[in-house]
Amino acid sequence: MTEAKSPERDYRPTVFLPKTDFPMKAGLPQKEPGIQARWEEIGLYEKLREARAGREKFILHDGPPYANGDMHIGHALNHVLKDTVVRTQSLLGKDAPYVPGWDCHGLPIEWKIEELYRKKKKNKNEVEPKEFRAECREYAQKWVDVQREQLKRLGINGRWDKPYLTMRPEAEGAIVKELHKFAETGQLYRGAKPVMWSPVEETALADAEVEYQDLTDSPQIDVAFEIVESPIEELVGAHAVIWTTTPWTIPVNQALAYGPDVEYVLLDLTGWNSPAEHNEKPLQNLQKLLDRSTAKKLRFVVAKSLVDAFAERLGGPETEARLVEARAFQGSGLAGTIARHPMHKLGGFYAKPRPMLAGDFVTTDSGTGIVHMAPDHGEDDFDLCKANGIDPVFAVMGDGRYRDDLLWLGADDLDNDGKPRRRSVINKPFNSPEGPICSDLRAAGALLSASANYAHSYPHSWRSKAKVVYRCTPQWFIAIDEDLEHISPKTPQEKGWEGEGGAIDPSDETICAAPTLRERAMEEIEATRFIPEKGRNRLRSMVEGRPDWLISRQRAWGVPLALFVHRESGELLVDPEVNLRIQQAIAAETVDAWEESRAAEFLGPERNPDDYEMVTDILDVWFDSGSTHAFVLESDEWPELQSPADLYLEGSDQHRGWFQSSLLESCGTRGRAPYKAVLTHGFTMDAKGFKQSKSLGNTTDPNKVMEQYGADIIRLWALSVDFTEDHRIGDEILKGVGDTYRKLRNTFRYLLGALADFDQAERVDVADMPELERYMLSLLGELDGRLKQAVNDFDFNAYTRALTDFSNEDLSAFFFDIRKDRLYCDAPEGLERRAYRTVLDTLFQALIRYSAPVLVYTAEEVWQTRYPDSDSVHLLEWPEIPAADANAERWSKLRKLREAVMEAIEPLRREKTIRSGLEADVTVPEGAVPEGFTDADLADLFITASVSRGQGDGVTVTRTSDHKCGRCWRLLPEVTEDGALCGRCDSVVAEWDAAQ
Repeated sequence: MTEAKSPERDYRPTVFLPKTDFPMKAGLPQKEPGIQARWEEIGLYEKLREARAGREKFILHDGPPYANGDMHIGHALNHVLKDTVVRTQSLLGKDAPYVPGWDCHGLPIEWKIEELYRKKKKNKNEVEPKEFRAECREYAQKWVDVQREQLKRLGINGRWDKPYLTMRPEAEGAIVKELHKFAETGQLYRGAKPVMWSPVEETALADAEVEYQDLTDSPQIDVAFEIVESPIEELVGAHAVIWTTTPWTIPVNQALAYGPDVEYVLLDLTGWNSPAEHNEKPLQNLQKLLDRSTAKKLRFVVAKSLVDAFAERLGGPETEARLVEARAFQGSGLAGTIARHPMHKLGGFYAKPRPMLAGDFVTTDSGTGIVHMAPDHGEDDFDLCKANGIDPVFAVMGDGRYRDDLLWLGADDLDNDGKPRRRSVINKPFNSPEGPICSDLRAAGALLSASANYAHSYPHSWRSKAKVVYRCTPQWFIAIDEDLEHISPKTPQEKGWEGEGGAIDPSDETICAAPTLRERAMEEIEATRFIPEKGRNRLRSMVEGRPDWLISRQRAWGVPLALFVHRESGELLVDPEVNLRIQQAIAAETVDAWEESRAAEFLGPERNPDDYEMVTDILDVWFDSGSTHAFVLESDEWPELQSPADLYLEGSDQHRGWFQSSLLESCGTRGRAPYKAVLTHGFTMDAKGFKQSKSLGNTTDPNKVMEQYGADIIRLWALSVDFTEDHRIGDEILKGVGDTYRKLRNTFRYLLGALADFDQAERVDVADMPELERYMLSLLGELDGRLKQAVNDFDFNAYTRALTDFSNEDLSAFFFDIRKDRLYCDAPEGLERRAYRTVLDTLFQALIRYSAPVLVYTAEEVWQTRYPDSDSVHLLEWPEIPAADANAERWSKLRKLREAVMEAIEPLRREKTIRSGLEADVTVPEGAVPEGFTDADLADLFITASVSRGQGDGVTVTRTSDHKCGRCWRLLPEVTEDGALCGRCDSVVAEWDAAQ
């Protein structure tokens, strides 16, 4: 027991409190730009390449964002994920370069320039194509520059001085080269097929450019087609009834389809005597139908299971008319049946017979079980009609209007006001039940029912948001079911596979030897690793059921289908020497080189340019982006890259976009996928789970978030959510992320302060450390393993959660809390204090590395605070954690007991019986204490005055009667009065005084 010291003495100078200039307040929006500027000044990206030179490579290939508008929150999440992948792989010691890129061609940019023209009352067609493309190029470059700075501000580290752009001439030439590969291997063809067409944008659209919107006011009509010939005699004079939601397609009907296995019925309309007695719609037209019919009574043919629905549309229960079944028969009996178009009296095209054809696509889910066929405007229609020698008539023009020479609804067809009816076919007034088509059908008596209350999903252009139509036009396609045996299959060794995650054994020599592009792509899907795994099924189902790849567009801003077609034969010119001249010219001069005046130059002296037509269509932008693996990963411009990529990472919508177009392009030209693994993330919703939309005002602008919170907060949010699913963001969510960030920041602040003036001479061998320190090192080792596994799984949600949980629960609430007394009050040379500081240094070196891919700016700030003369924290590699033995089960039991003690103390604190655990005498059950811990050990670990053991089941707490040490504030029996010193503090103070 020591003598009492003067209570007036201030012992604070003798207490070794943490010292650091690292502020608790982050001020990220102000600090981050300066840190970013320093990275550029020291050439961080180049330094990292030098540091990892010769190491195993990891290549993440950047899927090009579109150069149109500011970075949005989904864009930000996507690039944070990519950056984290690259940084964690680099942390593991791999050479993981990152070359960002942009899609620059395509309709959205062209549309923007046209909008500017319209404001100036200027017509695009009056401008020279080169001038127009130059404006598109300038517009794209503007947004590339804007987005580049925004992404750099987000902390994305990459080759920003030399990104790839699809509009660079070298890229354009390479894209044309990829096109020519398909032409030279016989996979490219021109054909007339119905394709998704946007009348507003006047171009064909790929599946990936179409989105479906729910409509509630679509028209639905029933139309009668009179049967004039049939093997079933009773059907002659009856009317086959079709149901459709697209009245605008009736003018180009050329046949009717039935289901061979469907049961049909012939119905007599009874209880109907004259239009005078039944003057309500829709029966008011039936007299006209009867007058024009060859029969003396009205009879209809529909599927038996759909009779009630048809009767409801025909008149419902309010009419006296009834449909009575006269005969039932199988659809196969309709073979050879002929009908005529309701407008057959117009003659010409409409006078031709309309055969009834067997179609296996006919269902009885809705309608009448009979489908009208317009080969101009439907895939099933086209295929069935083509198989029966019926060709499309190309009735609808690019702007969505019928041709001028169409007899019905042509240029001379006027409405009641004397105005031409030639409006867009999907214009609501034109296509409505009261529009000109239905009006004419009604006048002919053929319109049995019409309403505008049908709810269904309808395709729209995802750019203009306008409705699209199926339109048959000559287009260029890549065949996906043609024989590809002439393209050499790649062995696993040639492909560079290591076999991770694939469903096919990479040693299997038959891999990718499938005969068609579809089958080859399907095999590559099986050999690819998908994160999450459900991405495999999604991509597989899309490739399995997709049609041939439509690659042509009828626009101006893009890479041309730089091909020649013989004017007379229509044959595609396939000449590698011609193709090479075209490729070289475009690669040197941009797509402007593809102009008619240079046809002779490209064709060479052996061919007459007058014999050849230059294709003026441009390529689908998905072909552009699908070719990036060719002109980026395989290019000499970026020697740090290689093909195939280890990872493609994009949103889930890219299963129908970039993932698929890249797969098809690479399989068609190289016989393999361009990637080994595909990682997919979901979409960012608002705080309530709704899709973000400018019109709803619920969007989150990442640029504003960075201005308010800082880029590290966005990064921490992006890596904390389950990004593989749709996820949320909002003010309250960001505030929660801010709280998590502050805890991590305070962990580093504590470490920096506690390690002030730390010298390597202080280090203590692991074997000489107290057991608590060894236990913490074992926990750090477990964390290290979990984090490595998370990196391998690309599970950054688990990575971030493990890191924050360890910081909060194992360090702040446990280890730091227990050991702060040793840090503050033990002698500097004491073994226990030195052991603690040794572990703190190990923790610092590990946690700063683990955190660097997540909190890129904060980690740099922390590192520079401790090591101001170093280059960057981002040059470091994964830490080596010293092995430490500890009985984890024993410590886990102790921590549970500690929690029980703290819970028992809390009521006394609330009642102010005690102010802290240091004033508590605690009794714990004897059986709850793990072996090997003394009562003094427990008092240190529980931070209480004393701990004793009892025979009861629970923890009891009383206020201690001991006095408080004037320096360490512990209440101990050896302290004679409040303010006196305990033995430890007396010794440390004596040394302090002697040294002064």
